[in-house]
Amino acid sequence: MSIKKILDSLEKSWERDDILLKIKNGHNTDQIVNEFIANNKVQIKELNTLLRPEDFDLLNQVEQLSNCESKLINKISNLNYLENNEKQHKRNEEKVSFLYKVPANKISLFMINWSNKFVVIALLTISAIALSKQAWA
Repeated sequence: MSIKKILDSLEKSWERDDILLKIKNGHNTDQIVNEFIANNKVQIKELNTLLRPEDFDLLNQVEQLSNCESKLINKISNLNYLENNEKQHKRNEEKVSFLYKVPANKISLFMINWSNKFVVIALLTISAIALSKQAWA
C-alpha cells in the first residue's frame, strides 16, 4: 500500500467531528488516541516502515505546529477570561464608587444621615416621658 493511501485511510479514521463528539461525550483524550492506535495498528506500522528520515522531521514540525496552536487557543481563552474579569471588576468599582459619592449640598447629606435617627430618638424620648407621667399619676 502506498503512503498516500495509508494517510487517506488514517485521515478518514480520524474525523475531527467524530473526535470532537467523543470529547463532548466525556471521553478522555488519551483514551481516544489509544483507541485510534488500536483500531489502525496495521496501517500505522506499515506507515512507519515507509517513512523516510526527512518525513520524521516533517512529523516533528507538524507536532510543533499542533503544540503552537494549542498554546494559542489557551492564551485566547485566558485573554477572554481576563477581559470578562476586568469588565466585572469595573462594574463592581462603579457600584462602590456610586455608594460613596458625596452630594454637593452638605445639608442634604446631614439630613439623609441623621433625620431618621433623630425621629426615632425623639419618639423614644416622648414615649418614655409619657410612660413615666402615667406611672406617677
